[in-house]
Amino acid sequence: MNMPFNPQSAARSVARAQRRPPFDCIALLLQGGGALGAYQGGVYEALAQADLYPDWIAGISIGAINAALIAGNAPETRVEKLRTFWQTVTEHPLGGWTYNPPFDLGGDAARQVAIRYSGALAMLHGAPGFYTPRTLPPWLQAAGTAGATSFYDTSALKGTLERLVDFDRINSGEMRFSVGAVNVTTGNFVYFDNRTHNIRPEHIMASGALPPGFAAVEIDGEYYWDGGLVSNTPLQWVLECADRKDTLAFQVDLWSARGALPRTLGEAVTRQKDIQYSSRTRASSDQFKKVQQLRGALAELFEKLPNELKATPEFALLSPEADRKVYNIIQLIYRSKQYEEESKDFEFSRQSMEDHWTAGHHDMVRTLRHPEVLQRPASPEGVFTFDVATQGRMS
Repeated sequence: MNMPFNPQSAARSVARAQRRPPFDCIALLLQGGGALGAYQGGVYEALAQADLYPDWIAGISIGAINAALIAGNAPETRVEKLRTFWQTVTEHPLGGWTYNPPFDLGGDAARQVAIRYSGALAMLHGAPGFYTPRTLPPWLQAAGTAGATSFYDTSALKGTLERLVDFDRINSGEMRFSVGAVNVTTGNFVYFDNRTHNIRPEHIMASGALPPGFAAVEIDGEYYWDGGLVSNTPLQWVLECADRKDTLAFQVDLWSARGALPRTLGEAVTRQKDIQYSSRTRASSDQFKKVQQLRGALAELFEKLPNELKATPEFALLSPEADRKVYNIIQLIYRSKQYEEESKDFEFSRQSMEDHWTAGHHDMVRTLRHPEVLQRPASPEGVFTFDVATQGRMS
């Protein structure tokens, strides 16, 4: 579909191009994490305020939903649509009735009680515009049906996506778009990419169909579950793309691999989720640095080869692996507060949403205060990694 020409939008695009960092591709990579995904909304808002708009957006689970809201809207309305989605799913399912403890607990203790209540509410009533409990439990449903394999119905999410996302815009190729899912019967991890697929709401829903809460989503005769079952980050998909480019990648994680030793059963469950779903980007980026070092060495070696060796089958096989592309991998990780517990990924209260959104915006603003984030890397392997929580020293 050809988008209608907008002179004002074209002028803004020219201005952004003049301020663009020296990279061929700006990638935004969004991890899964349920209700924690509002953090990614805050991150994107700060990026948009800095006129940093992605050329490629890739997501898993809730990251796929946020990715669709971004890629499926014009730049000037993306933050608004993100806010609309997050305000929709955090509407109180009981019509505004709120919980007030019978006595003042104060500070973190009060937030902890409120979070437990909100998490229980989401389990019992779902999240508006997202999912609702099934009328009968799975063991009372007919075998082979969606209801027999899941506790919640996500048909409301399809309507929300159709209302807030322009899928024609996604499929126009204006921005590259990728979401990951797992084929239930083969166990293979797959990416639905707008270069190879016509993206529909079902592709987004499949990426976030985490069992046993949500049923597998059928697409063209195959059934898919949440991509986080295999990999909760699209980093590898972007970095290992055959069409390699100088890339500035913002990876937005919702789970931290590092954390304190649990003291209670609840903390143990929370820590288990953090470890299971964290991206462990440091290990991946260290390995990628080694690969890039080898690619650079190959490129330098090939320049010294005589022409007769360049005509060999071995050179033809190896030459595509040689390049001097550069990569900045900028990581933002949501760090849970002391009062957040194992329900943090399904606790859809408005207060928590606003807290997560604000944290994402704050972390992105702090990150962009470091000029090296937007500069080409000077390291021999051409890879620069940055995490403001561990490397940033500015306020």
